[in-house]
Amino acid sequence: MIPRLAVLAAVLALAPLAADAQSYRCVGKDGKKYYGSTIPTPCIGQPIEQLNAQGTVIRRIDPQASAAEREAKQAEEKKKREEATAAKEAARRNRALLATYSSEKDIEDARARALADNQKAVKEIEARIDLIRKRREGYEKEVEFYKGKSKPPAKLNEDIQNAEMQLKAQEGLLAAKKKEVDTVNAKYDEDKKRYIELTRRK
Repeated sequence: MIPRLAVLAAVLALAPLAADAQSYRCVGKDGKKYYGSTIPTPCIGQPIEQLNAQGTVIRRIDPQASAAEREAKQAEEKKKREEATAAKEAARRNRALLATYSSEKDIEDARARALADNQKAVKEIEARIDLIRKRREGYEKEVEFYKGKSKPPAKLNEDIQNAEMQLKAQEGLLAAKKKEVDTVNAKYDEDKKRYIELTRRK
């Protein structure tokens, strides 16, 4: 009697486990069906069906959808990291701004100094351009001297070419320096805007 009761108790104890048992099923790349209490190795990368203890499909696993979900998750995580980095950099720039300026007047004074430096550089470049042009005019007069007499020296032609290259380089630098005024003003406009936002936020 006792052994029969023990067997019955064991069966009853295992019944919930059997009811909860699940398995996986798929068709492998070789066309064969595979089953297992865990996902069989041949099922990796294939559509998989999850079955309950009665053999009913309770879930379908699409590997392509899973891959897309992973990619979406990775993209979202990357976006969050980039946003965190951008926020950290913005905070650093804000601290640097407040450490650099103590008032809006400080910003305008810094703008004035930057524009003055730019104007000084422009005048220096313009002076160099004038000197190069005068030097080139001297070379051209020498060329006129040789017309109808003999061929100008090779060194003279070389000097003219060098003067042309130097003039072109300085004119390019002058144009860049003049454009720099807009960049300087844009920088200090942005600094002033951020300074006002930060100081009024306190």
